[in-house]
Amino acid sequence: MRQFADETIIASAMWTLVEKYTGRVGYQGAIKAEGLSFANPVIDCSGWAALLITSAMDAVNEVTQREIFNADERASIRTWSDRMIDVIQTRSGLILGGDEITVQSLPRFALIGLRQGGGAWAANHPRPRGITHVVQVTRRPDDGAAFVSESQGWAEPYGLRLLPLAAWIELSRPWLRDGEAWAVDPFAARRS
Repeated sequence: MRQFADETIIASAMWTLVEKYTGRVGYQGAIKAEGLSFANPVIDCSGWAALLITSAMDAVNEVTQREIFNADERASIRTWSDRMIDVIQTRSGLILGGDEITVQSLPRFALIGLRQGGGAWAANHPRPRGITHVVQVTRRPDDGAAFVSESQGWAEPYGLRLLPLAAWIELSRPWLRDGEAWAVDPFAARRS
């Protein structure tokens, strides 16, 4: 992770959104942050993860009064799930795959991509890894407890949900296999 004042900047920015929207927003594919302003708010998984990450990047820039994360880095996150993982891996050079994804091995604010099928809609963009779902690790600012925040439409509760990281890993174990899951660090420095 980049060196800056305090990781609590990232945690606080993400947690503010998690508290505001979890349990209040439904899932709809191909709807990004604009869906939060709908009469019945909805968002898809990559839209939610992008909002969490870019909000944290903006907060780091604001608090440090420096451009730690430039406009191109922030804009590159606003894309579909497979592309998000690729962009972050290319920038940082770091990626975990399959059974390497554990509570202990994950970066503190990892973005995790899963190949979970998705039907015909999954062909809407080139998906070299076939990733059709992303989740964001976030942390409660007051104690650093790790959670997964995600928007999904295949499990209860439907829409935005929050699960402790360890519980999410147990529930997701069927997908945490080589060639089926990848994790990256959206806040890592650029590779040299």
